[in-house]
Amino acid sequence: MKSNLLSNIYNPADLRLLKEEQLTQVAQELRQFIIDVVSVKEGHLGASLGVIELTIALHYVFNTPDDLLVWDVGHQAYGHKILTERREIFHTNRQIDGISGFPNRTESVYDTFGVGHSSTSISAALGMAIASKLKGDFEKEHIAVIGDASIASGMAFEGLNHAGVTDANILVILNDNAIGIDPSVGALKKYLTAVKNGKNPKQNNIIKSLNFDYSGPIDGHDFPTLIKELNRLKKIKGPKFLHIVTTKGKGLQQAEENQVKYHAPGKFDASTGEIHLKSEENLPPKYQDVFGLTILDLAKKNEKIIGITPAMPSGSSLKFMMEELPERAFDVGIAEQHAVTLAAGMATQGMIVYCNIYSTFLQRAYDQVIHDVALQDLPVIFCLDRAGLVGEDGATHHGVFDIAYLRSIPNMIIYAPLNEIELQNILYTVQLGINHPIAIRYPRGRGVIANWEVENFGHYEKIKFGQAKCLKDGTKIAVLSAGTIGNNVIEALEQSKHSESIAHYNFSFIKPLDISALKTIFSTFEHIITIEDGVKNGGFGSAVLEFAASNNFKNSIEILGIPDEFIEHGTVTQLQQICKIDVKSLVNLFSNRSK
Repeated sequence: MKSNLLSNIYNPADLRLLKEEQLTQVAQELRQFIIDVVSVKEGHLGASLGVIELTIALHYVFNTPDDLLVWDVGHQAYGHKILTERREIFHTNRQIDGISGFPNRTESVYDTFGVGHSSTSISAALGMAIASKLKGDFEKEHIAVIGDASIASGMAFEGLNHAGVTDANILVILNDNAIGIDPSVGALKKYLTAVKNGKNPKQNNIIKSLNFDYSGPIDGHDFPTLIKELNRLKKIKGPKFLHIVTTKGKGLQQAEENQVKYHAPGKFDASTGEIHLKSEENLPPKYQDVFGLTILDLAKKNEKIIGITPAMPSGSSLKFMMEELPERAFDVGIAEQHAVTLAAGMATQGMIVYCNIYSTFLQRAYDQVIHDVALQDLPVIFCLDRAGLVGEDGATHHGVFDIAYLRSIPNMIIYAPLNEIELQNILYTVQLGINHPIAIRYPRGRGVIANWEVENFGHYEKIKFGQAKCLKDGTKIAVLSAGTIGNNVIEALEQSKHSESIAHYNFSFIKPLDISALKTIFSTFEHIITIEDGVKNGGFGSAVLEFAASNNFKNSIEILGIPDEFIEHGTVTQLQQICKIDVKSLVNLFSNRSK
């Protein structure tokens, strides 16, 4: 019976004590360890399974952490974490007070760069390599592992373009598995496929033309080939590029066969791979599905409607439209800047463009939002999925800055629906004709209306722009909420014993604010409480404060929202508790303020 090798590996120094022929067993044990933990605790699965051999080989050949290793993107780094002193706490992955699901510099010296978004590794590793050279360290290795979906991003090209004219000691490893979260797209993907199939001669190689020492493609699951090539490249100075071919989900049949579903499958049977299906009967729909079903329905009736997403067709549910109307729905790859300006270009030609981007990823196209859309006052419709606290993905993925970073932009309208009905109705309203760009923000996860699809879907009502609604009357205190966080307010007021003194107003339009309603509120109530699932600095509450100051109101104002710090990972409810915007915290607050 073979002894368990993984249990004796605390860090890469232990790994390097093994014989090369033992690494195959380490790979088997490491795969099973990840499967066993993720099947129970959930998390990203397929990406890490696909790079097990590469992870082991890198730590075996290179002297990490002295040699610097950057992962791109971080969801493929579970094996890396387990081999770098975190095996015994890996079960806390993505849980409150546990380790992060992505490399994190504050967590380990082996995590050289924080990577929650994609396409940053080449620039980061190049920066490290140049710094090492300036410090006189000419032996240190700097390795960037980047996926084929990530390398198609503009930032990755910028890094390659710069690296190719330096003598920096950098190794870029392309992990080519033809899929990111969804299948990779674009001309570069087709080129890489041709290279893998031997249809492009090496003298015509794009990477070689950028002055990289190119090698590959090689089998990323073959230890002897991998280690031999990494040892060879270790002796070569300057920019190097290794093209490896891997299979996402390697080692778990279902994950190999259904790579999209097993990217992050939830709980599943570790022995069979079968996903534990949750009963969706009588559950409210996911907000992403409200978007996806609504835009498809509207697009069938309005031939000017276009859908765009940067590599999130499944996560955004734009896949519904892509399947039925592929000529008008576009996955442009991990290219947020391009997605925004592409939408702007289409808008100049009279198209009605819904540009669906996760809130945290729109930050990557901020210049384009300002210069290419808002400055030209083009009516692009930004649909910001995953707005607010997203949960276990943590600080890199929370969509908590969008209100603050969009509110300062002239011409920009910001709308945060309270529920599924408001979301479908704003999606319907904007395609009737708007004169300015609009950002529609909604959260990850399910809504609050269990029978929405049966009773509400397709029954549209036009929304009047800039109008707030009074959801509950009161005498002393007014609570002003923006977006779906208002449902916490509704529930808290139902549980509060002294709620008769508290009024509740829904400000779905964060910009423009309903000035008439605000004047009435400030003239009627002694105390104003604002609540949002975005940062307090510069957000909805700040807008209300600005109104009060400019109109010389002296009411006491209390702002609830995300504090001025990065919120880590945990369930949405746990993170709301930290920010004191969960139902229980609101019940206690309302009780104290009503006395």
